Amino acid sequence: MEPIKDGDYVIIKSNPREKISDALNVIIICLAGAGVGRMIDHKDDAGVLMASGLENLKYFTVLSNIFCLIVAIIFIVLSLMRKKCPIILKLISVSGVALTFAIVAFFLAPMYPDLNMYEGTNRFFHLIVPIVAMIEFIMYEQERKMPFKYTFFAAIPSLIYGNFYLANCLINGVGEWPETNDWYGFLNWGYPVGMVIFAGVVLANWGIACLFWLIKRYVK
Repeated sequence: MEPIKDGDYVIIKSNPREKISDALNVIIICLAGAGVGRMIDHKDDAGVLMASGLENLKYFTVLSNIFCLIVAIIFIVLSLMRKKCPIILKLISVSGVALTFAIVAFFLAPMYPDLNMYEGTNRFFHLIVPIVAMIEFIMYEQERKMPFKYTFFAAIPSLIYGNFYLANCLINGVGEWPETNDWYGFLNWGYPVGMVIFAGVVLANWGIACLFWLIKRYVK
């Protein structure tokens, strides 16, 4: 191969998957950022599972979307530096918002059919951001195979959240709607059933992480 000389044209092939990942992360930043901004500015506190201002930080939905936002920002910063975002951060992030998507779609929405779970900012937090994050994770190119042990780390956020949730209800009482501390209604059937539900949520979180781990074994 002849060396490159002054005046020669050089064609640099860009990776389309990297461009798509960059674009999807920018979309996540815009949508999640807009949702968080409206939440803090008290402009969207009328939806289901929405409180006022920073009180929304009690919801796993909001926390998982904020973490997804942070990881997307880290991704873009590292991408500009020609570096890769750690895959474990991507897995924890996508597992969290995918769990939110699944709980709302398959548990809360059927349990409360008269309530619109996708109104206002919830449309971003419960639906659009999780879907974009899942697509982005599949598109994301990893440098090496992801260790299976990462799936256990992905379930830690829901485990920590569940412990604080139950502890808050035990210490401060469940209360009554709309001032209840059981804002997800998991304790409607008592603490034993509620604990089983939370165990199921953590297992679902881990199962979702395992699913994405399995997908990445075939989509590199």
